[in-house]
Amino acid sequence: MRSVVWFSEVGKEDLALVGGKGANLGELTRAGIPVPPGFVVTADTYFEFIRANGLEQRIEAELDGLDVHNSKALSERAANIRRLLMEAKIPEEAAVQIREAYIRLGEGAVAVRSSATAEDLPEASFAGQQSTFLNVSGADNVVRAVQACWASLFEARAIFYREDGGYRHLDVGLAVPVQRMVQSEKSGVMFTVEPVSSDPTKITIEAVYGLGEGIVSGELSPDLYMVDKASLSVLSVAATPQRRMFARSAQTSGAHEGANAWVPVAEALAGRRKLTDDEVRELAAIGRQVEEHYGHYQDIEWAYEGGHFYLTQARPVTTMQEQNSQDAGEVETVPVLLSGQPASPGVGFGIVRVVNGPEEIDIVRAGDVLVAEMTTPDFVPAMKRASAIITERGGRTCHAAIVSRELGIPCVVGAGNATTMLAAERAVTVDGSTGSIYDGRAEARLAWAE
Repeated sequence: MRSVVWFSEVGKEDLALVGGKGANLGELTRAGIPVPPGFVVTADTYFEFIRANGLEQRIEAELDGLDVHNSKALSERAANIRRLLMEAKIPEEAAVQIREAYIRLGEGAVAVRSSATAEDLPEASFAGQQSTFLNVSGADNVVRAVQACWASLFEARAIFYREDGGYRHLDVGLAVPVQRMVQSEKSGVMFTVEPVSSDPTKITIEAVYGLGEGIVSGELSPDLYMVDKASLSVLSVAATPQRRMFARSAQTSGAHEGANAWVPVAEALAGRRKLTDDEVRELAAIGRQVEEHYGHYQDIEWAYEGGHFYLTQARPVTTMQEQNSQDAGEVETVPVLLSGQPASPGVGFGIVRVVNGPEEIDIVRAGDVLVAEMTTPDFVPAMKRASAIITERGGRTCHAAIVSRELGIPCVVGAGNATTMLAAERAVTVDGSTGSIYDGRAEARLAWAE
């Protein structure tokens, strides 16, 4: 069996073979979009790995009778399944093909990324459900990282997402793209539509120094650039100082764990905007080209190294809201407690629950307002119960923002010291369209949200 295919050999029609991420990387490569070169370990190879080790029944036994809303039980069963997968042996023929492809790619540092066969579809994003490993080097380390990606198909958050969405666990495969690592001087996310208002005339770009994990995780609050899609003129710039960035660790052995670390941003750069106007226009032009190719608004991850932009992912925007030009409603008279960036439109009211980590998500009950420093995919069960979400860090393209829009829940990100300023048990109203957080039950509302 052929376990490896190159990006140039696949396209958007090959979801079942290479998953959503792999199909899109192949499609972009074929379209002449700047994509770091690479190959994909196919989903068929994952299924063969499961069969060869007789894992189907053992996985089903772990999942039998599992209540995915019981966070403790979910975490324990998920850890048991991942252990099974990491202790199993990859068929030797597949391991040889992965090593050979890595050598043909030129060796050195690569990104090893998960690409589920039910991922990045127009009706479901599966954002952040499986693992990605950056700056992996060495053939044996790449093979091990591929196996770790397969195991991440059974992270607690991924099991919850599939169960909630009605996907059969053993029917979802996992392909693994392996591509040349871009040592990003700066990176970020671009939407070819304004993601909060769904304005199709604008392109939204967020940027940070270092690797993109810093922005998609919500650890960093990024610069925000608004661009007119037709003329590519820069409409607005909101720069955010950045004191640290995520980058390749000087101590890395090349293994998939511990390969990256937080490092200081040079003092001369820390307070400056990340992109010049010319760079913003160049990147926006690439985004517009991708949208024209697919015929659909795109959510794009990008990286910049050595004077060149590269795209590391493009997927359809799955969270478009119907635009409404009616009056925004009553003027609000209730005091504003706190403000942040609008991230998901709508208005939500509830009791504040401050969540300090995924181990505390069970304190969030239906209708509560979830407040956290940031969210990760492990927060999703609580996010689905919340009436609104507030985070201290992040931008419009962080995990909290993307998932909130997918779920249709109002969200405000980058709201300063929200976890200390909004005491638990306090009732607040969250306007995700303006980024305002009000004391008690406010009257502010958008016409379309009534």
